[in-house]
Amino acid sequence: MFGYELKRQTGWANMETSGRITTTPDAHDFTVENVEKALHQLYYDPNIENKNLAQKWLMQAQVSPQAWQFCWALLCPDKVPEIQYFGASALHTKISRYWSDIPSDQYETLKTQLFSQIACFSSGSKMVLTRLCVALASLALNTMPEAWPGAVPEMVRVFQEEGGGVDGRARCLALLELLTVLPEEFQTSRLPQYRKGQVRGALGREWGSVCPLLQQLLRRGDSPGAVKARVLRCLSSWVLLDVPLSESEGLVEDCFTALPDPELFDTAVEAIVNAISQPDSQRYVNTLLKLVPQVLSLQEQLREAIQNGDMETSHGICRIAVALGENHSRALLEQVEHWQGFLALVNMIMFCTGIPGHYPVNETTSSLTLTFWYTLQDDIMSFDPERQAVYLQVYRPVYFQLVDVLLHKAQFPSDQEYASWSSDEKEQFRIYRVDISDTLMYVYEMLGAELLSNLYEKLGRILTNTEQASSWQHTEALLYGFQSIAETIDVNYSDVIPGLIGLIPRISINNIQLADTVMFTIGALAEWLADHPVMLSSVLPLVLQALGNPDLSVSSVSTLKKICRECKFDLPPYATNIVAVSQEVLIKQIHKTSQCMWLMQALGFLLSALPVEEILRNLHSLITPYIQQLEKLADETPNPSNKLAIIHILGLLSNLFTTLDISKQEDESGEGTAPPVKTAPPPPGPNPVVVVLQQVFALIQTVLSKWLNDSQVVEAVCAIFEKSVRTLLHDFAPMVSQLSEMLGQMYSTIPQASALDLTRQMVHIFASETDNFPPIKALFELVTSVTLSIFQQGPRDHPDIVDSFMQLQAQALKRKPDLFLSESLDVKAVFHCGVLSLKFPEAPTVKSTCLFFTELLPRCSDVPPVARVVQEDGKLLLQAVLEAIGGGSSRSLMDQFAEVLFSLNKHCFPLLTVWLKEALQAAGFPSTRVTTEQKDTFTQQILRERVNKRRVKDIVKEFTLVCRGLHGTEYAAEY
Repeated sequence: MFGYELKRQTGWANMETSGRITTTPDAHDFTVENVEKALHQLYYDPNIENKNLAQKWLMQAQVSPQAWQFCWALLCPDKVPEIQYFGASALHTKISRYWSDIPSDQYETLKTQLFSQIACFSSGSKMVLTRLCVALASLALNTMPEAWPGAVPEMVRVFQEEGGGVDGRARCLALLELLTVLPEEFQTSRLPQYRKGQVRGALGREWGSVCPLLQQLLRRGDSPGAVKARVLRCLSSWVLLDVPLSESEGLVEDCFTALPDPELFDTAVEAIVNAISQPDSQRYVNTLLKLVPQVLSLQEQLREAIQNGDMETSHGICRIAVALGENHSRALLEQVEHWQGFLALVNMIMFCTGIPGHYPVNETTSSLTLTFWYTLQDDIMSFDPERQAVYLQVYRPVYFQLVDVLLHKAQFPSDQEYASWSSDEKEQFRIYRVDISDTLMYVYEMLGAELLSNLYEKLGRILTNTEQASSWQHTEALLYGFQSIAETIDVNYSDVIPGLIGLIPRISINNIQLADTVMFTIGALAEWLADHPVMLSSVLPLVLQALGNPDLSVSSVSTLKKICRECKFDLPPYATNIVAVSQEVLIKQIHKTSQCMWLMQALGFLLSALPVEEILRNLHSLITPYIQQLEKLADETPNPSNKLAIIHILGLLSNLFTTLDISKQEDESGEGTAPPVKTAPPPPGPNPVVVVLQQVFALIQTVLSKWLNDSQVVEAVCAIFEKSVRTLLHDFAPMVSQLSEMLGQMYSTIPQASALDLTRQMVHIFASETDNFPPIKALFELVTSVTLSIFQQGPRDHPDIVDSFMQLQAQALKRKPDLFLSESLDVKAVFHCGVLSLKFPEAPTVKSTCLFFTELLPRCSDVPPVARVVQEDGKLLLQAVLEAIGGGSSRSLMDQFAEVLFSLNKHCFPLLTVWLKEALQAAGFPSTRVTTEQKDTFTQQILRERVNKRRVKDIVKEFTLVCRGLHGTEYAAEY
């Protein structure tokens, strides 16, 4: 059977007399005997290389013409299931992937043989049966509706006929398996798009034959459990084809009757959820209305499951309720006469949200419901104001109840229980609380200020009730609610926040989780405190006290940073205390590195608002211990331990200077929308940061001299100056000359990307200033010269340097193109380095290089050296761009190359016209897949577009797909 030749193919390996696969043979080795040996080797050989060889050989065998002979032989009853399975898989591969190779006069014979094999295996191996069914399903999809118009009725008829020694139950199960895999195979099939539409329509029409059969089997009292389970699976499969819910209404209702049977529960849930979750099902409102009471009738089973600790059943019922509510809330809301039924469904979902027990240890159901509350709120708020008001009357109380339920679910368990949880369970609970926080924030849009008042009243009752002590968990959850809302919503207008701030000091904090939430709540109210500075005295002592507790590291430091950032102009009275406490915890090394950096940023904000003399005095006391430590470390022989200490100290200085900015000493305490007013002119004399940097400059040079070959230390040094320059801007001017000289020495000795990045920052800010231009020009020319020598030696090992170098050149062209007029700068060499960099595999480097060229090409008109090099060598640039578009670079970079092409067209049009013609004349360039006509069309399209950059990007994307042979494929659709 199927002995015709399709095309000759070569196998992967040879068979020695021992039966082991070794070297490459011709296709005649794909025999039954050799396939069996290879399968034995794949399953039982302990050597992984032999297994891999066998797998490659078998994959080749599976697609060979000989597969038509050996696949049937492998299905013989005397073979083991693993061998039979391979035979069935080979059949499926040939039918699904090589359908066009099968002559049409063989379709009927192939179909008959598959029916025969399925009948044989209906009482045999389940995995082989499934594979054979998938093979027949693939054949059906390839032949319907023309060659096999009544496929499903024929399948039903064949398996209903008695004979062949196969009992009725086995035949029934085989038919159901076939009907189940048919839609599944359609979903994964490789049918062309036009065929997919035809086949989907044909399958939809076949539902009329399938549905009555499934209903009959499910309703028969004598149907075995296995048959009913397969019916439910079959329904799940078919509803994914968007069969009308109205046509499967009776069958879906029958699924509810299967739910009390533990054996059928999971498959029944899956079938119901799939049926009501199909996008098309919202059109069948009458059917949906009939399903609401069916879902509500499950509440008793749900309560029993919860009482018995049956998480699987409660989870399944919740999935059904949520699927109906989430997918169809708007359709059901609009049925005003049935409002009570939908409200009952909403309350059932509320019950699932508040299911007893702690997530994720005692229950995993409540998290399923959260999206429903978003959907319902969106649907209610989308109605016109008049209808919205009616719905809000009903649903605002529901959402207030939801807030109570969510805050109850967010409560921590007892300390003893929480201690017994695994780290994974604690992390899942943390994420669950974040989800609750997001939901509360969203609900606030509906409930507004009344929600905050509600929370405040509850918190007030708890904290002022002396008769009945409440748990810390209850207090923490209410604060968590406040924090969730205040973090993202402007609560400045709220009249309950002063009361909340007044309540916080009354909280008895005897637990880390509660203390953390108190800290985060204060941090969330930092902007409010800036408008009400009189309340700072109530909460600041709590924050400073918490700074000394390593368990509260993240919350206390982040809160202090927020307060110092938002309230800095109101903090001078507290500055001495804040600095003293911060210094103490830094010296004691209570916090991890990242929190130390945050703390330094907080102090930078704080000091920014003080008079200059006070800033200098505080800086002296704050920094002196670190400078002394750095001096000591600079004298030591470099080793991993003191390297970490040096990077840590340099990091502390960087983060302090990132936020210490005296230029922003403005009066921000005024109310209304009036612009802030400077309280005084900028203080005379050098900036405090510059004073400190000048004092430690020699020490930093000493550190550098010993650590110049360590990129991390060099990065840390550059970061100090880079962050200072970024913050101080022109106030940094007194140090430009010093720093330029040091950078030049650093880069000349051992070139590193961080030095180039700092140079770029200096060019950006100071290149346009007359006084600072000479040192900047000298530095720019020096680093350019050094980098050009790296290109001569081979730049491939330094993509980071090339990336930073191209960004520097682009910045220079943008800020001070006069730098390219210098005789000391080899513009031609820089241009050639750019062309070379376009061919790097690293995407960031290529992006930076494209940016360089888009800055360079517009300068053809006003920078003669640039005009000369573009005229002489611009064709090389075009060829590199075309090569990338032709397949030399990632498709994700095509927009950047399109911008270079657009820039060439805009600024060098006469030259581009000639270059394009010359470059694309070469045969096989930029790709062997494009024809001369396609290249001509591309040229004409590009030359036409000198204004519309978006259009050029589209033309390039289209052309690159053609060049790569992807035009019209599924990859192109995703592009």
